[in-house]
Amino acid sequence: MIDRLASMSVFVKVADSGSFAAAAAELDISAQMVGKHVATLEARLGARLIARTTRRQNLTELGRAYYRQCRVVLAEAEAADALAEDVAAEPRGRLRINASVTFGSASLAPLVLSYADRHPKVEVDLVLSDRRVDLIEDGFDAVVRIGELADSSLIARPLGPYCLMPAAAPTYLARHGRPAHPRDLAEHQCLVFLGSSETRSHIWAFRRQGEVEEVRVGGRLRMNDTRAMLHAAEAGAGVVMGPEMLIAPLLAAGRLERLLPDWDAPSWPMHVLYAPDRRPTAKLRTFLDMLAEAFPRR
Repeated sequence: MIDRLASMSVFVKVADSGSFAAAAAELDISAQMVGKHVATLEARLGARLIARTTRRQNLTELGRAYYRQCRVVLAEAEAADALAEDVAAEPRGRLRINASVTFGSASLAPLVLSYADRHPKVEVDLVLSDRRVDLIEDGFDAVVRIGELADSSLIARPLGPYCLMPAAAPTYLARHGRPAHPRDLAEHQCLVFLGSSETRSHIWAFRRQGEVEEVRVGGRLRMNDTRAMLHAAEAGAGVVMGPEMLIAPLLAAGRLERLLPDWDAPSWPMHVLYAPDRRPTAKLRTFLDMLAEAFPRR
């Protein structure tokens, strides 16, 4: 039984070379075998692909259309074979990753250490910045973005959401009491993150069973660093709305207490972005897979 992809390849070679004999010479097979491949395709299609005369061979109208499609199919097959080879290949080379400072230092850095240990032939550059970088111009393989994405030509692979949580130190709660409802936070000293004007970091939104409550918070302390805010919260300076991944260990240690547990605190979508590429390198593919495993979608 003749393989259909092999027959397509022979047919394309005939069309490119202009004759059965020339195709046979390039493929190192007999002219009779070339004819058999073409005849098999024509029998399958029920129509002629090549109009043959004693002096010339020309593609029929169907042959020209089929030729174009065969080239696409063969290119896709080659890409699939190359991908399979890349999957089997050992990751190597330099991998450049960008993320925000807070997420990168708290959550991505340990993952990068694990990745580097698992793939010793990969050199990793982890560049942390709250400045929005250009993946292509700045030479990054991938960037992790938190928040709604703008329209982009980049490929975005969704990760688990970036969840926030309100908390305060036991000493603060002993002096000021515990809020029973999100609107009570308007009367508390809250630690406000100094971000861009678009972040609305002074508006804390809560949800519970379809009910939405947005609270404008304020306080005497405003900071542009999440870890500094957590230190202030531990010292009893006020209520903090911080990343769940950083607050959870402080809760376990008793240094902070979770507030309003019956309400869902804000959360933002999180994605890893990379340039469109039909053949992601082994180093990028394995890193993307590790990210998806570490931050699964909920």
